This record gives sequence, C-alpha cells and structure tokens, in this order.
Amino acid sequence: MTINQLSQTGTNLLQTALAKPYHYRRSGRYYLRLRPQGTAKGFYTLSLRTTDKATAMTISKDILTTLKAYHFDNPEATWNELRERLIDIAESCLTMAHGDSSLVAYEMINDEHHEALREASAKMPLSVNQQRAVGKALEIVEAAQERLKGRPGKLVGIVRDLKAEACSTSVALSPSLSVLPSEPLTFKALSGLYLDELKDNVGPGTMRDARSACKVIAEILGELDMKTHTREDMKNLREKLYDGRVASTVKKILTRLSTVMKWAVNNDYLAKTLTEGLKPTKGAESSRKAFSQDQVKALMAHAKTLPVDAWQRWALSLGVIAGTRIEELRQMTKADVKQVAGVWVIDINRDNGKTAKTKNALRIIPLTDGAYGFDLQAFLEFVDKSGSRLFTLGGGQFSVLLNGMLRDVLDLKADRTQTFHSLRHSLAGALKAAEVPVGTAESILGHASGSISYDLYGAGSGVEVTRMAEALKTALL
Repeated sequence: MTINQLSQTGTNLLQTALAKPYHYRRSGRYYLRLRPQGTAKGFYTLSLRTTDKATAMTISKDILTTLKAYHFDNPEATWNELRERLIDIAESCLTMAHGDSSLVAYEMINDEHHEALREASAKMPLSVNQQRAVGKALEIVEAAQERLKGRPGKLVGIVRDLKAEACSTSVALSPSLSVLPSEPLTFKALSGLYLDELKDNVGPGTMRDARSACKVIAEILGELDMKTHTREDMKNLREKLYDGRVASTVKKILTRLSTVMKWAVNNDYLAKTLTEGLKPTKGAESSRKAFSQDQVKALMAHAKTLPVDAWQRWALSLGVIAGTRIEELRQMTKADVKQVAGVWVIDINRDNGKTAKTKNALRIIPLTDGAYGFDLQAFLEFVDKSGSRLFTLGGGQFSVLLNGMLRDVLDLKADRTQTFHSLRHSLAGALKAAEVPVGTAESILGHASGSISYDLYGAGSGVEVTRMAEALKTALL
C-alpha cells in the first residue's frame, strides 16, 4: 500500500476524516479504495490480495480498523489513546484464527502495511505521539508476520509491554528519549540487536556482509554511547573508514550504518540517526565492471561450443540472458524451470531450503529463446535429463570453475573487476540501453523496489510475465 500526500486538494490523510470505503473487483481480485471526505480526488487504492469475497471483507475491515487506530483524522490524539488502540491491534493479530488462504493474504497485507507506515513516518507531518505510535506499530506488524509463521513470542512481548507501560504522557519529551535506558549503548551492542533480527530475513551472503560492516564500524566507534552521539562523531567515523579503503567500500559500510541507525530509531533504541549525507558521491562507483557486448557475445559463442549436456554451457548462458546471481543459479532445481502464462521462466525461490539474498530477490525471469544464440529447446532437454538439481557442485567449486572459465575465455586478469556477477551489470546495461522501464528492469534483476513481485502468481501474472519477456526480447535480440 502506498499512502500518497493528496497534492491535488492540498489535503492530508492524517488530518482529514475518510469517506465511506469503496470495494470493487478487477480480474477476479478484490480492491479497497479510500478517499478524504468532501472530495472526489486524492483517493488511494489497496489490493486485498484475494479472490474470495468473505476473506476480502475481513481483511478490509481490519485495514480500516488499523487506519482508525492511528487517529489519522485526529493529529491531537494522546499517547494513551494511541497505546490503547495499539494493544487492541496487537491482541487481534495474536489471537486471530487463520485458514490457508488468509495466512497468505495477511502476510502480503502486513508487508504493504509495513511499507505504508514507514512512508507515513518519513513523509507526513505526524505529531510526536503519532510518530511514537508508528514506531510501535512497525514492531507489531513485524511480530505479526512472525506469528503467521508459528512464532508468537515477539507479539506476546509487545502486548505485555504496552499493557505494563505507564499511561501518563504529560512530560513533553520525545517519546524515544522518555523510554531509553540510562546505560550507555555502544554500536557493537546496538548492531548485535539489529543483526539478531536481520538473520531470519536475508540470505547467508547478505548476513556475512552485514556482520562484516557492523564489525568495522563497532571497532572504530568503540565505547561511544550511541544515545548521545553527535554529527561530528559520524563525520570522524567516515574519515577513519577511508584509511586503506576505496570509496565504493566506504559507501557500502556507510549504507549499512544508515540502515542500522534508522532501524534503531524505529525501534526506540535511539532518538536520532545523524547519518544523512555521509555517503561519498564521488569515486564511489563499484569496482565491478560490466562486460562489453563483444565480451558477452564471445562468452555465448564459447558456451555454444560446449556439449548440450555440459552444465557449464547452461550456467554461463543463464548468467548472460537472465542476470542471475551465482548462488541463485547454483541452487536451481528442475522444478524451478516452468511455464507461467505460456512463457518459459526460471523461478528464484526459497523452496526446499534454498536461500536468496533478500525478499526482493525472489522472482521469476523469462527465458529469451535466441538471445545471443541461446537454444531454449536444448536447455529444456538438459533440464529434463537432469536430476532434481540442475547443478550439483558445492558453492565454492561452482564459483571457482565458472569464474575460471570466464577468465580463460576472455583472458581476464584475476583482479575481480570482471567476474560472473558482472553479467548482471551487463544485463542491467542492456535493459537501460533499450529504455526498459525501471520497475520492469528491477523486477527482472531482483533489485530493491520489488514493484511487481507479489503479482507474479496472481490474477495478473500473465500480464506481468509477458511484460518482462517483451522487455528482455527488446534488450537482448
């Protein structure tokens, strides 16, 4: 869900009562539309992610209850009023019974609700009490997702803490400052809390990168109390990070710092971040370089010389035409090659213990027959003759052999400026050169926006897969 500031009318959802909600159905799926009272403009629409009317009405009722809980029509709401509503929501999330269809629907709705809350906090003129409520609501939504997976502990704790909290809001302090513990909070301790929460939501590679960046930052900041840190502390950190590191590495570490600090503010560990504008803008380009079109053509020409039953032929080909990460590729199974809306695709998922870098990395990628000479029928025959796994090597050996082949074919230096991952950069460049819309390119590559990922198996899957397939044909043929 995206909550938009209503620029057409100059009205803000946080200051205006909502008109009677409107439900409608499109392509079998139910939607909820909301708008401020007294105007026909400035509405926003939320997909209810279900084709079942009863489930849609239940979800719609819960969404409307949640919107009201934050007093969007009452910026003068006290913390005590908001706290009582938050308790109601948290208890409802904890005690609600679910069937299979509502489990899937609520997981998606919670994701959208989380995004809407963060956008409201960042962009809208919330009162101090409303910002405090949004911070706690984010915790509730995250804990509700855990409960949907059979882990209710966090949600139980939130309900307990909210009920135990003193109701008085008479002291005019920032809510974050009013609840912070008196003990110093080092970055090492803070990042430990962050990493503990992160580990269930990302793949092992991302987790390793996060731990590494946090360790570097913690060693530099040492015993600094993050509750009283200053902008000067952050600038000094940046200067020390440049000691022996290139700008692109410094940028990655500072990006992780910003993520940890924002998480800490959202979870009431800190009152401020002071990290805006720290990341370098010059000299921060990635050291990883895309392959030129001549290099890509040379790689595919080499692949076509390999036997049709050679795994190297198809691993290299998929890297070129689909831009997969090397570990995504290595984990692929026979079941991950399928047809969606009549289009052959590969499915990047977390089924059967597979890992993925992030949630947005979960996607399907159309296979483009004829791209640089790619033979779809020959690949499907290779898949048909394979076991459950298309590639049977372990992660280390798979990477070493593939990257070694790239260096041999293209006579590359072993300086890691061009590796298998560079094929993703090459595909991204091809999509950009073909003027493919950013949202479509991000969906193919599994980048941050995840703009259509929830629709790939729903009623609109045919439209979305066709759109990606056409984009790849434009870029690669």
